[in-house]
Amino acid sequence: MLHRILSHDLPKSRWLAVALVVILIALAVAPFAFPGSKALGVAAKMLVFVLLVASYDLLLGYTGIVSFAHTMFFGIGAYGVAVASTRLGEGFGAVLTGLVVALAISLVLSLVIGLFSLRVKAIFYAMITLAVAAAFQTLASQLSDLTGGEDGLSFRNPAVLSPSFEPFENPVLGVTVDGKLFSYYLLFVVALVLFLALLRIVNSPFGRVLQAIRENDFRAEAIGFRTVVYRTLSNVMAALFATIAGALLALWLRYTGPDTTLSFEIMLDILLIVVIGGMGTMYGAVVGAVLFVLAQNYLQDLLKLGEAALADVPVLSSLVSPDRWLLWLGVLFVLSVYHFPTGIVGRLRLAARRAS
Repeated sequence: MLHRILSHDLPKSRWLAVALVVILIALAVAPFAFPGSKALGVAAKMLVFVLLVASYDLLLGYTGIVSFAHTMFFGIGAYGVAVASTRLGEGFGAVLTGLVVALAISLVLSLVIGLFSLRVKAIFYAMITLAVAAAFQTLASQLSDLTGGEDGLSFRNPAVLSPSFEPFENPVLGVTVDGKLFSYYLLFVVALVLFLALLRIVNSPFGRVLQAIRENDFRAEAIGFRTVVYRTLSNVMAALFATIAGALLALWLRYTGPDTTLSFEIMLDILLIVVIGGMGTMYGAVVGAVLFVLAQNYLQDLLKLGEAALADVPVLSSLVSPDRWLLWLGVLFVLSVYHFPTGIVGRLRLAARRAS
């Protein structure tokens, strides 16, 4: 049964299997095990980024396509829900309408980008996607009547997902059951189901062709596969999954703006997570996203403790100042890439093969 659920793509490492089980259980019980709005927000961001990074790994890790337009589709999903909710009013009808429209726009854009741009090679395609993403970000900022411009859009979720919705008078296991809790588990279920769907895709015959194209596109073309068609389909699928991830983030934040979905910094974060977790491994998206979001949100807290402990040491106390958390985050990334050139998942699987 487990083999079928995981599409016969087992972790192939005892330590990786343990890490994935711990992550799954921690995310499943996060509202009850880690009380507080910050902890719940961090867990929700992990779920969104797992789906977003996994969809990008379908492009980069499995097909060998470097694209800088992934956050554009992420933003389309978020803006689709936000615009529909502000124009049509709160309710699941508005959310579904916005999501369907966003998926349709992403489908058309990814298809056009794929058909016209994937015929060019590597760096040229990357530059085209970068230009398209930059143009879309500028457009979203300028169409203030529709998108709210730089201020973005705040909107109301359906009543069931609203924080004010409390169906029970008494807390359950010490936690107040409200719309925010339902929103979290909506994210959890959707992210888990779509991640398993991506796992099925990359382990299907279609996924094997994508990996063949990644390894040697000329050979794949020579044996009869139309590489442009397969690359375009991969581009479309990745865009649609990223669109849904954007819609989930919008539902969680009840806000959408250029900085939350369309920023180039998010694109860089996605690239770092893919490299750290391991390219060409869906499990790398899980491990990488969890570690990255944890470091991004709690590194400052650790540095505060370090600064307090080293208060009497002038130079060291200034080095571990919370204001320098980005410096230490960068150091951690450099060290992880240096020591795990194939990513954390790749290193764990290699160690397991050597041990056997």
